[in-house]
Amino acid sequence: MYHSVEVEIGKRKIFIETGKVARQANGSVTVRMGDTVVLVTACAEKEPREGVDFFPLIVNYVERTYAAGKIPGGFFKREGKPSEKEVLISRLIDRPLRPLFPEGYFNDTQVVAMVLSHDQENDSDIPAIIGASAALGISDIPFNGPVGAVKIGYVNDEFIVNPTISELAESRMELVVAGTRNAITMMEGKLQEVDEDIVYTAIEIAHREIQKVIDVQEQLIEAVGKAKIPVEVPIIPESLRNRVIEDIKDDIERSLAIPGKLERKEFYESIVKKEEEQFEEEERPLVRKIIDDYRNERMREMVLKEGKRVDGRGLKDLRPIVCEVGVLPRVHGSALFRRGETVSLCTVTLGTKEDEQRIDELVGEGYKRFMVHYNFPPFSVGEVSPLRSPGRREIGHGALAEKSLSFVIPSEEEFPYTIRVVSDILESNGSSSMATVCGGSLALMDSGIPTKCHVAGISIGLIKEGEEYRLLTDIQGEEDHHGDMDFKVAGTRNGITGIQLDTKIQDLEAKILHEALFQAKEAREKILEIMEKTLPEPRSSVSTYAPKIVVMKIPKDKIGEVIGPGGKTIRGIIDESGAKLEISDDGEVTISAQDLDAVEKAMKMVKEITEEIEIGSVHKGVVSRIMPFGAFVKIGMGKEGLVHISQLAPYKVNKVEDVVKVGDEIMVKVISIDDMGRIALSRKALLDTKSDTKLEARKDFHPRRNSGHRKGGFHRKKDYH
Repeated sequence: MYHSVEVEIGKRKIFIETGKVARQANGSVTVRMGDTVVLVTACAEKEPREGVDFFPLIVNYVERTYAAGKIPGGFFKREGKPSEKEVLISRLIDRPLRPLFPEGYFNDTQVVAMVLSHDQENDSDIPAIIGASAALGISDIPFNGPVGAVKIGYVNDEFIVNPTISELAESRMELVVAGTRNAITMMEGKLQEVDEDIVYTAIEIAHREIQKVIDVQEQLIEAVGKAKIPVEVPIIPESLRNRVIEDIKDDIERSLAIPGKLERKEFYESIVKKEEEQFEEEERPLVRKIIDDYRNERMREMVLKEGKRVDGRGLKDLRPIVCEVGVLPRVHGSALFRRGETVSLCTVTLGTKEDEQRIDELVGEGYKRFMVHYNFPPFSVGEVSPLRSPGRREIGHGALAEKSLSFVIPSEEEFPYTIRVVSDILESNGSSSMATVCGGSLALMDSGIPTKCHVAGISIGLIKEGEEYRLLTDIQGEEDHHGDMDFKVAGTRNGITGIQLDTKIQDLEAKILHEALFQAKEAREKILEIMEKTLPEPRSSVSTYAPKIVVMKIPKDKIGEVIGPGGKTIRGIIDESGAKLEISDDGEVTISAQDLDAVEKAMKMVKEITEEIEIGSVHKGVVSRIMPFGAFVKIGMGKEGLVHISQLAPYKVNKVEDVVKVGDEIMVKVISIDDMGRIALSRKALLDTKSDTKLEARKDFHPRRNSGHRKGGFHRKKDYH
């Protein structure tokens, strides 16, 4: 049955309709904002997957290039492997939805968001999140939604709800916020040193607008929604639960007092194994669940009632931090950042313009000169698994670190390098993405990049039962797993540059987020103090092993001369100097090489080509041809002028070869340029005016008579100047 609803959010109408297409899915909608249209479907298997104790949800965001009137680039003219943007928006949709499925629902479920049209102004991420919630809401799939989402910008000290792509280019904030009627459930943002109060105001505005989105979804669900599939939650017999807890409670207390992650895990597994052996095989999954649940309850109770954490820290205490820089000898910049049992090794590699990443997306094409890549090898958590290409988590963590660090990266005009940061997580026990931010900031400074200042990141956790709650600074893995919130905040001393929130509860109050923002600020300043002591400012120069890059500007009308017919001139410069040259349409020439001498040689050659030949200008030239009436001298590259025999010396010259020969370097002055562009040069004009010409200025001086054949004579040099 066809049905449509609409709502105005931030001066733009959003239309949600269902019943036209994809009617064989459990639920499907199209969401339109401007001329951007996204189709979102939700499908689920009829029966739970056997042998799983987790919710098997798959979310796929897909961009069809026809949506923007494009044909895919490359050899294969069709869409293929998901782009980084597609992976990141898939995660953006997944994160607010996943906590809202009921416990015990184990049916394979898939949400697909497909961009059908893109108007280049209204991006598709917000419609995709709204559409996913609406498709699940009207389906028979169990879902405790709906969820709303908006994007907040901040331009000229004013907030903009759902800003366009053009408005975001001028914005100090790009903050995506998703939530339910009662709580914020997800945030993701890139900011330019925005302070905590402004961020909190943005969250409040976002939640107000989210209510409108939820209202229209509820209208749609009421009109066409299907009855939900019942979920059977396995009931654990109370007698079994009591027996198991009585057996293991003392051992669990001992395990929660072990500070080391691996030792604590090993002891816990021995408790589970010992208890499971006392029961039949079919009862063992229930036994493990009872033990897991009890341990979870005790850990949370310790935090709420006693203010104690599993590693013995206070609620606001940071784990011990160790920073090192310059740890690898041949890379362009490196740093090791250790926080407790989490270690990030960050390296920086500097490249030239040709190393930039080409971006070919629905919204235009371009190049990316700053990249952060995050790797999470299995040995970092003591596990064995195949090494594969980066997964969604790795791409997401790298993107968050990149957003957080991008504010301090100098512009291309200030620093004409392509910059790649790689974070390899060598040990992990929580907050590895924020360790990447800290390690990346140190490595950037170690490489000699003139970054504005240091950036640090911290994760704030939450334990909440009813109205009682505790915020935890610098959460480790178990506190993330058993807690209710993972709130990552990165920034400088002046404000926030990156933010990400994930929650597992549906009653996260605004006041808790406000408190968490300032608790993160307090921790961030402590970390920045440690980082600043390690390396207070960027190195004075880039690494010896980094390429040397110089950018120079030439007149636009000289670009053709530098390139030459068929690229002959520029190839000659590259071959002779050993440097690489790239010329932009505005006349910017980027010269790069591993050797500074090669860069300087190429610069000199470009200057010679583009040097203006004007009457009165003086040049060093090379004699290229000799004729009876004078000598042709090459000045610059590709330009030649004539020094008439009468302009060779301040005396009468009978034969050109008496003064110069082919290959001689001489200083000449431009004395005229005719209508045909022919250049007349003079050597005599310079000799007449120089005080050090000595014997040449004498009327009786003749090179043949003073050629050094007698004692006290002179040997003629190539040039006198």
